[in-house]
Amino acid sequence: MTETATVKLGRPRGFCEDTALEAAMRVFWEKGYEGTSLTDLTEAMRINRASLYSSFGDKETLFRRALARYGEGPAAYLKVALQAPTARRVVETLLKGVVDLLGNPKNPRGCLSTQGALATGLGAEPIKNALIEWRKGAEAEIQKRFKRARTEGDLPEDINPGDLTRYLSSVVYGLGIMAANGDTKADLNRVVDMTLRTLPL
Repeated sequence: MTETATVKLGRPRGFCEDTALEAAMRVFWEKGYEGTSLTDLTEAMRINRASLYSSFGDKETLFRRALARYGEGPAAYLKVALQAPTARRVVETLLKGVVDLLGNPKNPRGCLSTQGALATGLGAEPIKNALIEWRKGAEAEIQKRFKRARTEGDLPEDINPGDLTRYLSSVVYGLGIMAANGDTKADLNRVVDMTLRTLPL
């Protein structure tokens, strides 16, 4: 192998993959999956299409990686909430995390898990299913935590863990829609306050 070939093969990438993935996540968050073009992605990630495909795969693969990053980063409040000592604290921590995320003016409006599915047609059915699985996975973790609370005597006997999970999920999704519609952090907090006042915990 010539010295020239060695240099060419050993040449480092001209971009930070982590930074590029963060940029892609925020574009998908703002525009949804189908609303995001390859040009949107390459411009935000500051790479060309060849680099996008070689480093991240196709658009669908990139979205899945962006969604995973969202769960590990902006939406990491779920993992924190699941560690709370009581069922009520789980709810409080989760809703506070949601509001802090949605109410941050530096973030795109709404939640990636719902915004990403906007105008998802037949061609993007795998993405629609991936988002459903992502949300269902989060709900399953919450329900598991509430079942543990029942076993520990922390959750009243007349409250079904599955029903409580569905109720909490409906509040979270509602907050996401409110944020996407332009409601302020104060508006979201009022909904959370009312939810906590009526929570039978």
